Amino acid sequence: MLELQDASHPTQKYTQLSLFKLYKMSQGRGSAVLATTIMLCLVVLFHFEVAESASYVVGGRGGWTFNVSGWPKGKKFKAGDTLVFNYNSGIHNVVAVNKGGYQGCTTPRGAKVYKTGKDQIKLVKGQNFFICNFPGHCQSGMKIAITAM
Repeated sequence: MLELQDASHPTQKYTQLSLFKLYKMSQGRGSAVLATTIMLCLVVLFHFEVAESASYVVGGRGGWTFNVSGWPKGKKFKAGDTLVFNYNSGIHNVVAVNKGGYQGCTTPRGAKVYKTGKDQIKLVKGQNFFICNFPGHCQSGMKIAITAM
């Protein structure tokens, strides 16, 4: 902080007051520059966060169908990635289930059921499980388990 010393001469007093005013103004500008810098950093970080998420078509060209349970093998998924489920909505659906629902091919109470035929589901960090709950479909391999980092 700038300290005003003994300013017995009028010119010295004026110079010290001007310096004090400049110091105070620079503090204000510094805050504005700091705020602008922080905002730019946040925008850049957000951009990279969004840019890093990927989109995967479940089952590839074949889409969400029987024997798709091995499709995730060898892929690296991240939280925020999107799974695209393409299927005939008249004969299939997608149900987000827990581990028990996945292993037992059952639909837990309150499970989210998707049925548009073009569902897009964002992965959460950790385990994500999906099945088709039409009779016999899950048992025929129409289920996937994905761990997102």
